[in-house]
Amino acid sequence: MKLTDNNITELYKFTRKHFVEHYDVQTELVDHLANDIEAIWEENPNLSFEKARDKSFKKFGVFGFMNVVEEKHKQVGKRYRKVLWTLFKEWFKLPKLATTLALIFLFYTILRLPSIGTYFYYTILGVYIVYFFVKCRLLIVKHKRKVKETGKNWLLEDIIFKLASSNFLILFSNAFNIFQFGDLFQEMQYAFLVAVFLVMLLLVGYITLVLIPNKADELLEEQYPEYRLV
Repeated sequence: MKLTDNNITELYKFTRKHFVEHYDVQTELVDHLANDIEAIWEENPNLSFEKARDKSFKKFGVFGFMNVVEEKHKQVGKRYRKVLWTLFKEWFKLPKLATTLALIFLFYTILRLPSIGTYFYYTILGVYIVYFFVKCRLLIVKHKRKVKETGKNWLLEDIIFKLASSNFLILFSNAFNIFQFGDLFQEMQYAFLVAVFLVMLLLVGYITLVLIPNKADELLEEQYPEYRLV
């Protein structure tokens, strides 16, 4: 016996009912369930679709699909971090290295200026705060609109548009630890380290909030060949 299109549709609904949110993970599980159900029918052709489905589902154990979902999150998260690291490293190779060094030198020079350094630091972070929250909001709205239009929520896309900001937020949170040392901006070594930190903050924010989202379709097509059909 073979599963019908209606059976496949029911399996997608079944995975969503069991807290599998992302379409690519659903598809992988539906494919596994479908093959297993057909194997079960070969042994017991009189079994109903629902009973064969439930029998197959029991093989996932007491946690159901959660272990599969967790493993997929790890795999796709690793893929995202690899992309992030690859794009980040480009800023330390020619020709982008020149821009990175120029920014570090510029920030270092300004930080070393009497009374201006601390003000500059606060200003940069203030701009970051506003831009960060505005950009994150725009990305989330864009993602929700696309999911609504296509009816499909891909795991990598979800990470790019909803969870990617956490990378920037982790680095950004350390910025507040520097506030108390504003008087040390006059010291050469400390000013240099702060300048490097600000440039890293700028690069991670740009890559996470601008560059990767702009490359989302390209990255999704690489990860999911079927994405081209959406």
